[in-house]
Amino acid sequence: MNLSRTERVVNQLILAVFALFAVVPLLGVLLSSVTPPSQNSGGFSIPDSVDLGNYGAAWSRGNFSSYLLSSVLVTAAVVILSVVLATLAGFAFARMHFRGSSVLFYLLLIGLTLPTEAFIIPLYFNLRTIGLTDTYWALILPQTAQSLAFAVFWMRNQFRGFPGEIIEAARLDGCSDLKVLWRVVVPPSLAPMMTMAVVITMWTWNEFLLPLVMVVSDSRRTAPLGLALFQGQHLTDYSLLAAAGVMVALPIAVLFFALQKRFINGMVGGISSR
Repeated sequence: MNLSRTERVVNQLILAVFALFAVVPLLGVLLSSVTPPSQNSGGFSIPDSVDLGNYGAAWSRGNFSSYLLSSVLVTAAVVILSVVLATLAGFAFARMHFRGSSVLFYLLLIGLTLPTEAFIIPLYFNLRTIGLTDTYWALILPQTAQSLAFAVFWMRNQFRGFPGEIIEAARLDGCSDLKVLWRVVVPPSLAPMMTMAVVITMWTWNEFLLPLVMVVSDSRRTAPLGLALFQGQHLTDYSLLAAAGVMVALPIAVLFFALQKRFINGMVGGISSR
């Protein structure tokens, strides 16, 4: 569809306005994080001087080295488990025919409609009964289960779009289902798998309620939970709060910008049959 010059200008203006709504608060946090504490009143302002010591102070006072390490361990485990399990289940639902597959798939999709608040209390008592509370497993297993509904749905739709004649040719050559999956289907499916992994990474990294309920030890607290506790201790120290917020958000921001091309390709292009 060809747009007139006026329509293109209007579209660009609208997008620019929405971009400003997104960028200005982020810019305000960044400026606040390098503003000397004595000059920071909590509003949007350009500092007279840059004080990078806010990051060092927030890092040491807030124990963010431990919190970030916990977040990295939990997020990596959840993403790896979710990608492997969703790839296996998605291929089974998309390309293997077995009794009750449709019922089982739609039962799995119910997980997309369940908020964490609906099952957090019984989940806590179940994990406490088997001795998993206050461990990394109390964060990894529930968040993997939370992610699987979306991940299986995503991979099933991607694998259903894979050319069926290529799969049949591989089976005629003697490949088992597992060989067909890992050697034929997975290599050209890396783009959508990467998109799924990035989405799950963002969800897991930002999770707050599960760590709040399941973890007591300070050494196992994740970065968002640590940031909330740090905020409670430094309510009026806006420079430290902004620096801490930047440190917690920075890993995910860097990951997204580094993988944005693959992310967009996976969202738009889907599976390549090459």
